Amino acid sequence: MSLTDAQWARIEPLLPDRAPRRGGRWRDHREVIDAIAFKYRTGTPWMDLPERFGSWKGAHNRLRMWVIDGTWEKVFTALLAQADTEGDLEWVVAVDSTIVRAHQHAAGARQKGLPAGEPHDHALGRSRGGLTTKVHLAADGRCRPLAFVLTPGQAGDAPAFEQVMSQLCVPRPIGRPRTTPDAVLADKAYSSRAIRRYLRRRGIRAVIPQPADQAANRKRRGRLGGRPPAFDREAYKQRNTVERCINKLKQWRGLATRYDKSATIYLAALHLAAIFIWSAR
Repeated sequence: MSLTDAQWARIEPLLPDRAPRRGGRWRDHREVIDAIAFKYRTGTPWMDLPERFGSWKGAHNRLRMWVIDGTWEKVFTALLAQADTEGDLEWVVAVDSTIVRAHQHAAGARQKGLPAGEPHDHALGRSRGGLTTKVHLAADGRCRPLAFVLTPGQAGDAPAFEQVMSQLCVPRPIGRPRTTPDAVLADKAYSSRAIRRYLRRRGIRAVIPQPADQAANRKRRGRLGGRPPAFDREAYKQRNTVERCINKLKQWRGLATRYDKSATIYLAALHLAAIFIWSAR
């Protein structure tokens, strides 16, 4: 699927000038974005891209260049800002993670020449199932991604929670960017006191169930355990929004299985999928 005219109308003003200060004129941005999107939607290897997209090397180089200068993230953030300005961004946020199986070709990344910000482990972990990456994300009330964090597959959910929340930063026409949602919905993996304390300190309502072992421990300790944390069962029903968001992203075969050696390139592909989702609203 290629960009529609309506999607392109939203994205085009946010992209770099096609006539850079150095070198010749760039190939048409829309054609290149469609080529990159086709590659990740279908899981097609770069060298097997259809001829209608032109040189695969040009598309691959544009992907890497826009990772280095931050274009993918800037466009994604600008689309979030547009939606927020138009009142189309719901600030009841759900947080979760998903495991992505990494192909064997994703291993063996070079240590030199990688984009800035590339983690030393390339967000790859090893387990009985092989190589995996974990994608931690937040989604708004309409199943659209708001933030991404990558870790090795064996990493826990709770330690990455504050990193995900720190990625929530939506610029506004006047004043500071908005960084605090109205409420955060999450499952039992995020029920630690540290997370609840973090949300309470920032004035964010936590909608997180208490695991049975925690409840039993409070009961055993009697008064020392204190009251159980408040839990809104009705609001918690909306937590499926993040799971539905994950399903949207994993419809892209190149995201459901990671083939990229570097985490920064794979993260850019996630931002590209998010750009398609937000530009189609």
